[in-house]
Amino acid sequence: MTAYTPPTPPFRDPHLPFAKRVDDLLARLTPAEKVSFLHQFAPAVERLGIAAFRTGQEALHGVAWMGPATVFPQAVGLGATWNTDLVRRVGEAVSREVRALRAHDDRVGLNVWSPTVNLLRHPLWGRNEEGYSEDPKLTSAIATAYTHGLRGDHPVYWRTAPVLKHWLAHNNETGRDVTSSSVRPRVLHEYDLRAFRETVRSGAVAGVMPAYNLVNGRPNHLSPHLREQLRAWTDEDLLVCSDAGAPSNLVDTEHYFDTHEEATAAAVLAGVDSFTDHGTDSSKITARLRGTLEQGLLTESDIDTAVRRQLSVRFRLGEFDPRHDPHVGTGEFDTPAHRALAQEAAEQAVVLLKNDGLLPLAHDTRVAVVGLLADECKLDWYSGTLLHRSTPLEGLYERFGAERVEFAEGVDRIRLRTSAGTFLHVPPAPEAPEEARGAEGALDPALLCGRTDLPPLTTDATGTELALVDWGEGVLTLRAPDGRYLSVAEDGYVRASADQPGGWVVQETFRLEPHDNGHLLRHVGTGRPVRVAADGVKVAEGEPEIFELVVTERGEQVVAAVAARADVVLVVAGNDPHINGRETEDRTTLGLPAQQERLLRAARAANPRTALVLVSAYPYAVDVARLPAVLWTAHGGQAAGTALARVLAGDASPAGRLPQTWYAADSDLPDLLDYDVIGARQTYLYFEGTPLFPFGHGLSYASFAYADLSARVEDDSVQVSFTVTNTGDVTADEVVQLYTRAVEPSAVRPRRELVAHRRMTLAPGARTELTCQVPLSAFEFWDVALGRWRLEQGPYDLLVGASSEDVRLRTTVLLDGEPAAPRPVCETGLDAADFDEQSGIAIVDRTKVSGDAVTPVDGGSGELVYRHCDFGDGVTEVTAQVAGEGVVELFLDGGPVPVTLMPGTPGPYDYRTLGAGIVAEGVHDVRVRLRGPVRLAHVGFSG
Repeated sequence: MTAYTPPTPPFRDPHLPFAKRVDDLLARLTPAEKVSFLHQFAPAVERLGIAAFRTGQEALHGVAWMGPATVFPQAVGLGATWNTDLVRRVGEAVSREVRALRAHDDRVGLNVWSPTVNLLRHPLWGRNEEGYSEDPKLTSAIATAYTHGLRGDHPVYWRTAPVLKHWLAHNNETGRDVTSSSVRPRVLHEYDLRAFRETVRSGAVAGVMPAYNLVNGRPNHLSPHLREQLRAWTDEDLLVCSDAGAPSNLVDTEHYFDTHEEATAAAVLAGVDSFTDHGTDSSKITARLRGTLEQGLLTESDIDTAVRRQLSVRFRLGEFDPRHDPHVGTGEFDTPAHRALAQEAAEQAVVLLKNDGLLPLAHDTRVAVVGLLADECKLDWYSGTLLHRSTPLEGLYERFGAERVEFAEGVDRIRLRTSAGTFLHVPPAPEAPEEARGAEGALDPALLCGRTDLPPLTTDATGTELALVDWGEGVLTLRAPDGRYLSVAEDGYVRASADQPGGWVVQETFRLEPHDNGHLLRHVGTGRPVRVAADGVKVAEGEPEIFELVVTERGEQVVAAVAARADVVLVVAGNDPHINGRETEDRTTLGLPAQQERLLRAARAANPRTALVLVSAYPYAVDVARLPAVLWTAHGGQAAGTALARVLAGDASPAGRLPQTWYAADSDLPDLLDYDVIGARQTYLYFEGTPLFPFGHGLSYASFAYADLSARVEDDSVQVSFTVTNTGDVTADEVVQLYTRAVEPSAVRPRRELVAHRRMTLAPGARTELTCQVPLSAFEFWDVALGRWRLEQGPYDLLVGASSEDVRLRTTVLLDGEPAAPRPVCETGLDAADFDEQSGIAIVDRTKVSGDAVTPVDGGSGELVYRHCDFGDGVTEVTAQVAGEGVVELFLDGGPVPVTLMPGTPGPYDYRTLGAGIVAEGVHDVRVRLRGPVRLAHVGFSG
């Protein structure tokens, strides 16, 4: 007898299309099993042989949170390379390390939450380090390259499944879960959606993650654009994963719904497929989902839609075809190729901002390297644990020899005297094991606790000298002589226990607050002052210790002495990515912290041959007039120091370019919450002032000549050709940039806009011809009068050069298109959010599901302008859809007789249509003034 072999279920048949296999598996799941799949941690279904699955593996610039991994430059540094081929290779290396780690640790997920494509609209955003650029074209180019590397090249199976973060218009940490970004239609389509759109259309994106904030009054986890825009860009089933805790925020902090069942149902209907909430505990989410079904808020079909999208991703990852998955066993980890790639990326990310001939350094230069970041290799929240480490000091030692490099950190050294006359003392801990934070890996490193195995601080007659660093805004770190930072663990005791500041709530920062002829030492993480108790030093309320600050050494004095002995001084300044500008915390200023400014001044006064090396996650406003050289690099990962030293020595010519504008002063910036890049004249696209350094700026040790520009209009594109020649005497990269500008626009258009770029290597004397095919769609803008994209006929400048301001060649082409036409208001009326100009207005949600309305900010007064409204042969009546209470006034061409409407409805979503008489014909500008907490959705004309 032959044993019976059950037939292979269709979902296990690799010869069937994924869609049929998904349908088969979905039909085999019970309703309870389907519901369980909607939590981040989907359980196994043993009866079907289906393994557990989790969404979410951080991989922004290397595998994060899972212990040691190759650490590449921060995302903003990858953006500064302007090199899509390099970034694709970085993405491929990261995905191979994900696979390698997954092979021996099933906590590692293949659904990677990366990259971040939020545009770097405002340089004070705390998460500036996570984005690529302020420009949507450059952002989408870099993000597309990274996602293709993460996905892999196989036509069917994906190495990892990238999810883009954070949908949508998200650039503030201040009140990030309760603030609303007011995004007018032009900004929405031309700016914020664009980076997502072009990346998704490239075919290597598995999904998106909505952001914590609201857009136009509606939480992003309920965004109608998920359905109306995102899912229209591709035929793939995209998986929408919530951000951590955001589903609960819909009720708990945003108060958008009264019950979690209502909120959960609304999120599913909007398109959220996976709920990241309550960590690994799925019980609350699944209970809410069951409640939505019991209350009739969702149907099983709605649940099926979400589960189908998750299963689609899992099939693409090869989960159900282990024998056919080409990526099984192809993981690579910490290989020589990955180490070389990390160094290459770090070198290409270095931007030479200014150079009056000081660089490159001769091989026999005596170098003073000073500053708070001179011997640091900083990590950020989304970094892995370092396998290799290279600081600027170590890189310079390696390149120039330790005998030619002198170092001074520039910290202030202090002792803290208590009111009893004793001093804070760090007790010895010779048996303490060396542990790097996060070395063990954690699904959520926010849950990692501080160490309690070391003795807490005490006091004695002499005390311990501590290294004090002021990171700005009065936020300090204190470091013991053995290199460990003072930190506070859950038990409240102060210990010298941390290798670096870090954690979701940083426990290594303090403030010295003047108090009764001394200072309170307040711990920032807990908000509590430090007190001295019999069993050790701790943070606690009640009877805080009053300390006298005894300075034993001033950092600027040591820096000045070292600088005076050197041929060249390198001041390495910047930020710690966990302090004053990070996730949950925006910056308040572009300025360098005062302590670092003092070190820079001291070095410059002692030696005019002083260069500033900025290592930071964001731009600074610094006075560079008296500095002969300035460089910037993002935190460059494991090879940062070696890469920087090679650039300083001329082994590699710098060719990084700024991915965002560096403004000269805080006064150049709009409010952080002003998302109207057009109205507020933000980014290089619209900024009308003089930047410190412009978008795309970066110098080289070589020089390049541009020539032979030609342009011709073809059927659906403009072909632009030109030549570039290396006229210098070293091999170097040049980043060629092509911009366009509408010469005679009918509406406000960008001053110039990037449409193409290319990074290339040229030997001395080498010449190359470049051709760019620019699609005509790149010249379009969103016409609010028509509610669609429009190519406006007329002349357009084509600008070729080395930055947005360094234009070497220009020509003009005449494009056919649609002429400007007045708004057909008799036919369409005016959607209130489709204004041309506004003052004092916020865009809000028309309903909780879709649509926009406008209202005065904070219930005050505001004005809207709608240009060139065509009333034809005449109208006699105006209507307005309004909600709330207040006054609506309508003017034609600023005329003296307004039409006044005074709505009065009980709630913000209770709209009424009010009408009044009006006499108008021909073309006029329409002005609408709103007073009070009134909402206006639409204005119509008839008669």
